[in-house]
Amino acid sequence: MDTEMKGNHGMKHVVVDLEMNPVDREQREIRQRMREEVIEFGAVRLGDDFQKEDTFQCYVKPEYGAIKKHITRLTSITQAMVDTGDVFVPSFQAFVDWVGEEPTMIYSWSMSDIKQLKTECRVKLPAFDLAWLDRRWVDLQQQFDDRLGLHNSLALKHALGAMDKNFEGTQHTALDDAINTSAILALMQDDAKFKKTMQPVLDILQPKDVASSIGDLCPELLKLSEEL
Repeated sequence: MDTEMKGNHGMKHVVVDLEMNPVDREQREIRQRMREEVIEFGAVRLGDDFQKEDTFQCYVKPEYGAIKKHITRLTSITQAMVDTGDVFVPSFQAFVDWVGEEPTMIYSWSMSDIKQLKTECRVKLPAFDLAWLDRRWVDLQQQFDDRLGLHNSLALKHALGAMDKNFEGTQHTALDDAINTSAILALMQDDAKFKKTMQPVLDILQPKDVASSIGDLCPELLKLSEEL
């Protein structure tokens, strides 16, 4: 995939992140088909040189329940913020229009975001051709893990910590998450730089005391040791 992308001049690269809100429990029929709704789109577009060209952000008003308190605590998104936005269909269409017709790959950290979009489109926009998403989507988390030979998926903040890079902005803010993820995508295009940057992580994958090695590398990675 990486070699293909590097050689494909003119290809755009969009990194996207979504924030979601649970569907109300009272909406039993809808909950059988969809457990969450998108409440924020955040995306950054990179050119074929993997330099940032543009960003996209919008709040989305949920149709099957108000913003839950724990979602506001996690994302800082309030009901008042989404009340100023459109509902899903025009918001998603605005994202599709922003992506445009140029050859574009779309990346997310894990596949949860494309699964959410496909589920929500089936419920709210059944005429939309889901192949539009399938043809473009890349699981960057899986590519990152495969490149390092990891058998466990690294959370975004752990991957940034492994790169010795601080998270810029606020976690669980869609645009900030997308921008930080795009930094990982850009790094992955230079094999030599990627290997040099990630060498401390490669070192801890060698058989030895994984927990203490991870702790020495980055305190944020300590939690990961419980999963290895």
